[in-house]
Amino acid sequence: MTTTLSRLLVLLTALGAVLVAATGPAHAHASLTGSSPADGEVVATSPERVELTFSERVSLTGDQALRVLDPAGERVDTGEITDLSADGVVRHGVALADGLADGTYTVAWQAISADSHPIAGAFTFSIGAPSETSVRLPAQGPGGSTAGTLYDLARFPAYAGFLLLTGGAAFLLVCRPGPAARPVVQRLMLAGWTTATAATLALLLLRGPYTGTGLRDVVDTKTGTALLCRLLLLGAAALWVAALTADRARGRRARAALAGTGVLLAPATAATWALAEHASTGPWSWLAVPADLVHLLAAGAWLGGLAALLALLYRSPVPVPRAAVRRFSRLAFWSVVALAATGLFQAWRQVGGWDPLLSTRYGQLLVVKTALVALLVGTAWISRRWTARLADPSAGPVPDAPDPQDGPDGPHTPPPAPDRPDDPARRAQLARQRAAVQRTRRRRDRDRDTGRAGLRRSVLAEAAIAAAVLAVTTALTGSTPARTEAAAGAGTSATAPQPLSLQLPYDTGGPYGRGTALIDITPGVTGENVLHLRLEDPEGLPNGAEEVRIALTLPAEDLGPLRYEPAHVDVGHWVADDLRLPRPGDWELSLTLRTSEIDQTTETTTLTVG
Repeated sequence: MTTTLSRLLVLLTALGAVLVAATGPAHAHASLTGSSPADGEVVATSPERVELTFSERVSLTGDQALRVLDPAGERVDTGEITDLSADGVVRHGVALADGLADGTYTVAWQAISADSHPIAGAFTFSIGAPSETSVRLPAQGPGGSTAGTLYDLARFPAYAGFLLLTGGAAFLLVCRPGPAARPVVQRLMLAGWTTATAATLALLLLRGPYTGTGLRDVVDTKTGTALLCRLLLLGAAALWVAALTADRARGRRARAALAGTGVLLAPATAATWALAEHASTGPWSWLAVPADLVHLLAAGAWLGGLAALLALLYRSPVPVPRAAVRRFSRLAFWSVVALAATGLFQAWRQVGGWDPLLSTRYGQLLVVKTALVALLVGTAWISRRWTARLADPSAGPVPDAPDPQDGPDGPHTPPPAPDRPDDPARRAQLARQRAAVQRTRRRRDRDRDTGRAGLRRSVLAEAAIAAAVLAVTTALTGSTPARTEAAAGAGTSATAPQPLSLQLPYDTGGPYGRGTALIDITPGVTGENVLHLRLEDPEGLPNGAEEVRIALTLPAEDLGPLRYEPAHVDVGHWVADDLRLPRPGDWELSLTLRTSEIDQTTETTTLTVG
């Protein structure tokens, strides 16, 4: 490949890497939807275990996947993570040591979502009463480090190498550009194979730091297995490419045998993406995986074949045969049809509506990709017009223009050296001069063909836009699908309300009978709740009471009163861990306080339960 074309491809690759980096780090597909104990909850006694609930399937591997730390930062879990999933609810738990002391505990977790992205988080709960904690967790979880950035960048050359490899092979087998073009396409396929192999190896090595796990744990995951299988398939592809470009592969039978092998190798390699990323999760995954295979293979036939055509237009020692260009035009047309059909299906599956299309990162990237693909199709239409001109038999061959260096008797040839004609160095110099003259003449003849000159310019524009499309596609595979992000946002607002907090002044009329009652109800939804009551005197210090009673009534439905006697756990602190709110609505809470044998008061307030 010429120096100019090599620089162009390097520039397009750099452009794609910049676009991938500019989109930010990958976002996870799954998300934490709940926990027991809940974030910020205060429980009366030590729980047996901590449970986490996720929106989709996740993998928790390694000793750092789920940790529970006491106020001093020491682990108090057993380290044995149990899969508690049932009835479509994804739940994992870890057992705790017996008899944990009162105080605030920190739960730190990290997992791998089903579409290969790492997720992590932390929250706290308290036993008895909150306390100070010395736990300091990293501000940046897995996926957001330098290794995560490098991992995201390495995804682009992995895709690009696969497209160059499959597209070059499809161009040779389907378009049959002729023996003179084989070395050019062969070098392009070798570059694609090298790029894909190096990027896949880098992804495998970066996977551990990216997810915060060791290499052994990576190999045991779905994504690690897919990367290993991809390396093995690329090894087989190297032998296949060598056979395809060999002299004995030019016969019809040899091409048919190699085409059959390629029909098996290419989908198997594409499956290492489809089975480990977004297509393998979410609704209709049984149809999404084969659709993703078709999408990847069609992209390889179109974009990879486009790169092969671009290389031939700039490097082929002879003009690209018109028949080969026409065959590629037909191949590109049906590839675009397949891309459009599978792309629309995937967009419907992952977006699900107009609002997520415009309000989520995934939807916005999809809009950008759609605009770039439309621009790419428009540029391809221009290329098809140039292709039609190439195929027009009435155009006829372009007449040769005289070379200014040619003499009246024909092409000018450098005269033999007058001195030392048998000098090997001189003969080599003359051979290089003749080769340069021939290359210049071929380039001049090529550039004089206006049809091929126009086709080169339009194909070059297509290649530049295709690099941008590939970069945006890479960013899409690292983003949470719009449907999932929108559902997670709605679920968060619906299932994770803020605890109910009330302040209720009181005065029993006796000594030390004035103050403020601070009431916290967690999680503040229908069903089981925990109520914490703290009494403070006018100076903000804990205040006492001899008896505390609580009654709840729902007047709108004539429900109640539901009566509770909170347990005294500390000075000025009472807890009712069996509080139940069976229905949503405006509940009346009556607090009865007795500070002596005769000093008593009942204060009432209203709380709204969603």
